[in-house]
Amino acid sequence: MANFTFQLSRDARPISVEGYRRAARRRLPEMVWAYVDGGADGLVTMTANCSAFDRWRLRQRCLTAITTPKLGRVVAGTALEMPVALAPTGITAMSHWSGDVAVARAAERLGTRSVLSTGSSYTLEEVAGRCRQNHWFQLYPFGDKAKVGDLMKRAERQGYSALFVTVDVPVRGNRERERETGMAVPVVLTPRGMLDAARHPRWWWAWLRHKRVAAIHYIEASASGPSAGVESVRAQERYMQGDLSWDDLRWMRDHWRGPLYVKGVLDPDDAARAVDEIGADGVVVSNHGGRQLDRTLATLEALPAIADRVGDRAEVLFDGGVRRGTDVLIALALGARGVFIGRPYLYGLAVRGEEGVADILSILKDDMARAMVLMGCPDVAALDRSWLFPAPGTGA
Repeated sequence: MANFTFQLSRDARPISVEGYRRAARRRLPEMVWAYVDGGADGLVTMTANCSAFDRWRLRQRCLTAITTPKLGRVVAGTALEMPVALAPTGITAMSHWSGDVAVARAAERLGTRSVLSTGSSYTLEEVAGRCRQNHWFQLYPFGDKAKVGDLMKRAERQGYSALFVTVDVPVRGNRERERETGMAVPVVLTPRGMLDAARHPRWWWAWLRHKRVAAIHYIEASASGPSAGVESVRAQERYMQGDLSWDDLRWMRDHWRGPLYVKGVLDPDDAARAVDEIGADGVVVSNHGGRQLDRTLATLEALPAIADRVGDRAEVLFDGGVRRGTDVLIALALGARGVFIGRPYLYGLAVRGEEGVADILSILKDDMARAMVLMGCPDVAALDRSWLFPAPGTGA
């Protein structure tokens, strides 16, 4: 008869990304949750990013004697212990005061890297000074070349080894839930929003104590508190310019000496132009998490055509909708060299700070290793479309 041991644990941490999502929902005020978990218009694209993975099934081979599959990849010139890195997210400290520093440190612990956002809560210098490894920097292609040039020089001086230029935000998407809760431009602090925040005393206390509520690279680094947060959002809006062109991107390529990636690409023609004309080292297939143009392609739907077009001469990276390790494997099989996550690590950050981010990465890493043993696949580098089947009735 089997023996069972029962143990009560004070550390009842979630065991899945969805579990962390539910826990984060309880931790965060409504307006912050709308920013973290919301999207554009009717959320069609945001929802499709996740559901697109359901159109595929994994091939399973047996009796392969595989016990420890290889998960490492080289991405952006950096050897990673897993093919998952952390995407740039703005005002990360709204989820937890430790923000971008905690995110980068957790990535290091799991043998991967994070991309620091231009809209980060901590400066380039602060994050670099608290990390041991190189990380990467994300840049918006502002029309102000002096501002752009200064940020690139600062990133280079601090050891950020790759630049990710986000090109899918010429204007801000229509994020209705953010607007309804006050996370608009400018931010509106309504009595209802203040009362809701007061119902989350742990978040409220951290907000008052640490005052990390601004996108710090848009304002003076010494600024803090609510007024700084409002001003940084207004400044970010002023910097957005819909008339930016390929020439602006070419200027950045000419002034950045390391690997450069174009983030926010959904069309194969754009991917080819970025690689062949601009000289980008790769592209990130992304729709900004469904936060910009609603009813555009889910990133997984756009991935195969882009991989076919440029994957033989540039790195194709993927961002959008990953919630399980098997999602990562599907994206790799469809042509991605590496995968980014955004919302999942924000859920972990909101619940347990740096430990939560590390836990999210560990969950995905364990998911991938277990799935690959069950599939009989020895190495993520071996994944291609032969490891996939269309789900019945999907026509994938």
